[in-house]
Amino acid sequence: MTDKTPPGDRIAKVLARAGIASRRGAEALIQDGRVTVNGKTIDSPALNVIVSDKITVDGKSLGAPEPLKMWRYYKPIGLVTSESDEKGRETVFDALKDSLPRVVSVGRLDINSEGLLLLTNDGGIKRKLELPATGWLRKYRVRVNGAPTDDMLAPLRKGITADGEKFQPMDVSLDRIQGANAWLTIGLREGKNREIRRALGEVGLKVNRLIRVSYGPFRLEDLKPGEVEEIKSRVIRDQLGLRSPDQPPALKKKPRGPKKPTRK
Repeated sequence: MTDKTPPGDRIAKVLARAGIASRRGAEALIQDGRVTVNGKTIDSPALNVIVSDKITVDGKSLGAPEPLKMWRYYKPIGLVTSESDEKGRETVFDALKDSLPRVVSVGRLDINSEGLLLLTNDGGIKRKLELPATGWLRKYRVRVNGAPTDDMLAPLRKGITADGEKFQPMDVSLDRIQGANAWLTIGLREGKNREIRRALGEVGLKVNRLIRVSYGPFRLEDLKPGEVEEIKSRVIRDQLGLRSPDQPPALKKKPRGPKKPTRK
């Protein structure tokens, strides 16, 4: 006889939903002995919890999850998209600590890249939007040194390998040549480390500016570097296919039985 799965959700998932950290970050908090469940310090994320369990992180009780919120942020060049940096460089979260609650980023932008970075207080939504299965197109405006031709860009559209790593086909268009540089628009559906820079390097082009202008349906629009703007809850619900909190669940229709024969 097989054991039944314990009720509830994994503790790391619950912490991520509450916006405490990403799942991986929550697992690190647990391993560091900073999480208790019902008064007992836990040392493994292999634990399911239910609503009635009392959870604390660094001695503070984990309250009910906050309503889902998201923000559009124009990440400027020079900030690291991580909770902390081993080299002591300033992070996105250092820059935003006085203007936003505890948030996590949806994906990353490297230190030399700029543009749209989505932020949320819900670790579960972060994870969902980062999954390749979500299939959201991310668009970038990219300035390169040189005068690329269509033949040079063709391998990118087919899928290229850089440093032994295979990249999926990209949507690439040449917008204009401006002096010694050219501007491209590039769309991709995955977010591997420095993917655009590495892929363009394989065809002999060096990136000297990279701006993310959209992530799925969310756009940078007229945000300026360093600006952050909350996305309206209605827009979030529409774009993520979520039900409004005050909207009753859809009723299941009862299956229709066979028609009764009519009397003649």
